[in-house]
Amino acid sequence: MPDIFQQMARGWLRCEASPFAGAIAGMTTKQGGESKGPFASLNMGLHVGDDRTAVVNNRRRLAEWLAFPLDDWVCCEQVHGAVIRKVTKSDRGSGAHDFAAAIRGADGLYTDEAGVLLALCFADCVPVYFLAPSAGLVGLAHAGWRGTAGGIAKNMVRLWQEQERIAPTDMYAAIGPAIGPCCYTVDDRVINGLRSILPAGSPLPWRETSPGQYALDLKEANRLQLIAAGVPDRHIYVSERCTSCEETLFFSHRRDRGTTGRMLAFIGRREG
Repeated sequence: MPDIFQQMARGWLRCEASPFAGAIAGMTTKQGGESKGPFASLNMGLHVGDDRTAVVNNRRRLAEWLAFPLDDWVCCEQVHGAVIRKVTKSDRGSGAHDFAAAIRGADGLYTDEAGVLLALCFADCVPVYFLAPSAGLVGLAHAGWRGTAGGIAKNMVRLWQEQERIAPTDMYAAIGPAIGPCCYTVDDRVINGLRSILPAGSPLPWRETSPGQYALDLKEANRLQLIAAGVPDRHIYVSERCTSCEETLFFSHRRDRGTTGRMLAFIGRREG
């Protein structure tokens, strides 16, 4: 079965999960940009030491491919936490051209307004896309192991319940390309941080490979968290793509030993 994230051109993948068809949802690759060296070529991260002009030009390319102007993007700081902010058209442009202007202290964004593109950077962590078609809500979360342990996916569900009056059964989620258990080995500190967010009796999303070392499926940990929060399993779509394995397609912080570019995950609705 084809993956839910399919390559549309060298520079980006589209989320093909059917509920997301009315949104602009996807993720960039590392191909088709102008960055050099370890950031070659479509680096989207303004915070990794790459030439700022090259990154902004790369972002402008994506804006043209998507027909979604860069000035309408909203980015957040991404501090490996679990804080989520609701944004509106008044926030457009935050972090799009300048990292210092990003929404501070947050790792997740959502909006109920068209004409806003939520945009977060990734290089192994899990992008979790959210949608409530009946309310026009879209959301995006950056779920590294710390954010996952902090319950960022659950937090989005809770916010939509409490602030937007949307039942979890009316929500959809897509879990995008991220490092897989084939390439992601962690220690007891990480595993102990994740235990509390798993529903009682659920299968463990890791296996011990040697004493104190575990192959972790961070995408599965987020899927289990969403199910525990009340999102129906049939409403959750998971990409099988591993950012570490697919070296020609993705940057990977783990594979590239910390010096690398970033992909951009994005979701929004066009006006009109």
